[in-house]
Amino acid sequence: MFEKSREKYKDSENKLLVAKIADKFEFCKTRNKITYTDFLDISEMSVVKRILLEEKINNWIIFGGRENADRNIIIFYPEKFSKEMVEKNYSKILEVIRIKLPNNLNYEHREFLSGIMKLGIKREKFGDILVTNTGADIISLCDVSKYLQEGLNDLTRFKKSIITIENIKNIEKVENEFEDIKIVISSMRLDNFVSELAKCSRTRASEIIEGGKVFINSVNEFKDSKKIELNDIITIRGKGKFIFDEIEKETKSGKFLVNIRKYK
Repeated sequence: MFEKSREKYKDSENKLLVAKIADKFEFCKTRNKITYTDFLDISEMSVVKRILLEEKINNWIIFGGRENADRNIIIFYPEKFSKEMVEKNYSKILEVIRIKLPNNLNYEHREFLSGIMKLGIKREKFGDILVTNTGADIISLCDVSKYLQEGLNDLTRFKKSIITIENIKNIEKVENEFEDIKIVISSMRLDNFVSELAKCSRTRASEIIEGGKVFINSVNEFKDSKKIELNDIITIRGKGKFIFDEIEKETKSGKFLVNIRKYK
């Protein structure tokens, strides 16, 4: 297995990623055990999904601890298992590190992230950080959650905080916040959207797309002529994540005024 993918990506920056995915799958197959990857970002996830489809691998699940997670793991499971059986094992794979801040503190996402990075934990060992009204929920692989909890307790910024390990089922439900943006485009082509959202020329937008920095519904898109549909999620690396929400009207010149919801 994976011979085609190994050959296809042998001179690519994704060579190591292919090797890791192949190793996890082979371990699952030979040992008849559930295996899983570290957390993958949107770019890595796009590559992995493409590889698994090309290799016709069926027994895998994407899981990030919550719906529409930005960072996810891939779980491989033996043929004798059902998806429902795997789902019952989620709590043995991921946990939540819950930080409850003192009433007088209010940290942003970057302050939680920088605190974790100070501990020397690799970014692929923990997933999304959900900032709440009282602190944050950090999605973590079970094998580092205890170390993460103890390390955070030692940081000055969290000295008076209550830090606990929670079952992944008890993760806080955090509603996404959005900013509404109005843009005018000549057609539903991807390069039109990227040009307006990234505030650049159409030529530069095409370069951004061809450079692999744009994702549609978490899948890398390289064609600037790709037609965007209502409710598509457009992610532009370094610029943000957007939902094509609504066509408000067509102008007299034949252009379209559309509403975009940008994730805050």
